[in-house]
This record gives sequence, structure tokens and C-alpha cells, in this order.
Amino acid sequence: MSEYIINLFWDEEASVWGAINDDIPIALESESIDFLIERIQISVPEILSLNGKEDETPVLHLRIEKVVKGNCQ
Repeated sequence: MSEYIINLFWDEEASVWGAINDDIPIALESESIDFLIERIQISVPEILSLNGKEDETPVLHLRIEKVVKGNCQ
């Protein structure tokens, strides 16, 4: 079993959620965080298989970051 930390972040300029991890490697975007998580769950096993790691059962840790500017009440 392999564990990977995938960083999810909000790109204010592009108005999309992004996901990156250099170890897999993966870089995805979506306007919806829910759809992005679905894409991650589908893409990671496919990418690992393409990189010769099809026997791995990945455990994904999603770290989400969104910076909010302005009045936070």
C-alpha cells in the first residue's frame, strides 16, 4: 500500500480548483471541488498503472487550501 498527499488549491485568477502531486505525477483542474475529487480517484490508479505501479493500492490524503481575502465574519 502506497500513500500519497495530493494538494488541492483554489486558483482565484482562473476560478478553478487544482490538484497536484509530483510523486504520482498528477496535475488536474476543475471548477467544482467534488468533480475534481472524482477525477483524482479515477486518474490516480490509471497514472500509477501507466508508470508500472499497477500492483499498488494507493491511499490518498487530500490537503485542501483556499485563501479567503477580505471581511471574514
